[in-house]
Amino acid sequence: MSFKKQRESTIGKTLLPDEQQAKIDEVKKMIGPIVDKLPMLCSEAEISRYLRARNWNTKKAGKMLKDSIKWRLEYKPEKIRWENVAHEAETGKIYKANYSDKYGRTVLIMRPGFQNTNAVNEQILYLVYCMENAINSNPDHEQMVWLINFQLWNTSSISLKVTRETAKVLQNHYPERLGLGILYNPPKIFESFWTMIKPFFEPKTFKKVKFVYSDNPQSLKTMAELFDIDKLDAAFGGRNACGFDYEAYAQRMKEDDKKMRDFIETGCSPSLQPSLMSELQQSDSPASDPGSEGSDEAAGLSSGDEAAAASSNLKIIDDEAAAASSNLKIIDDKMQQDQPRQNTNDVANGDTKKQK
Repeated sequence: MSFKKQRESTIGKTLLPDEQQAKIDEVKKMIGPIVDKLPMLCSEAEISRYLRARNWNTKKAGKMLKDSIKWRLEYKPEKIRWENVAHEAETGKIYKANYSDKYGRTVLIMRPGFQNTNAVNEQILYLVYCMENAINSNPDHEQMVWLINFQLWNTSSISLKVTRETAKVLQNHYPERLGLGILYNPPKIFESFWTMIKPFFEPKTFKKVKFVYSDNPQSLKTMAELFDIDKLDAAFGGRNACGFDYEAYAQRMKEDDKKMRDFIETGCSPSLQPSLMSELQQSDSPASDPGSEGSDEAAGLSSGDEAAAASSNLKIIDDEAAAASSNLKIIDDKMQQDQPRQNTNDVANGDTKKQK
């Protein structure tokens, strides 16, 4: 089975409630005593997200969850504070909106055209901080909405390494957290970039992404159905003209950090002790999973073969993406020469119409 067909075959599987519970219980057994020591990270809701991300394959979901716990032991995302990432936030390239969508989901606003740093590890640190803050500030909703604006975006904003690392962190450690992603007014050239990065993401992630255009009636209807237009940022077609205020946002984040510190100190949040790593490694011994093993055999691939095939495909993707990125830069330069320059005030106010 080809890599592409293998990925596509994992979309859309649904189970009855009793079947889902049986899968959750099976993953609990695979993880072992860690479930009791880290009840929040190994809750049934958490396990369910990992199972959904792996199409209810218990063997793969269990491994994915254990890898995430190991990552948390090493990366310590719960200890990242505003002062560690404040410099990354200065331009408002990623920030949490002060409103939710009509379903109560947290809204993260992303503006890749406002990138202000070059260090990949620092950019990923800030992304993780934003994800942790979004999740912890709205525990009643496991999914969130991403509003992605393309003001100031061009091919110089592209970093394949950042894109790949972003996809890796989000898909491996924050599965099923994205409810909807809205790409607002992406330029024509972005469609080529979107095709180029598609292999980095799971197929079901792509199904959650919508292209929205301010001059399209159906797009305007979509935004009105999802958001309170009076609260929605003007940059996304709403009536809220406040925009991003760094000082006010810094204060909000510091207050959220204090709540998180208090939460941890009261013992409500699990303390990830290094000794847990050895227990996780012990639980990594082969576990029986007839259902998942059968599905792997049906695909004609062992887990080792899968990894090798994925690695090989990613190498091809990287080579093709590098060539495509170079071509995009040439195209973008040509487009910049052919189009009239916009007034910077119009861009700042979200007016992307051409000057006459």
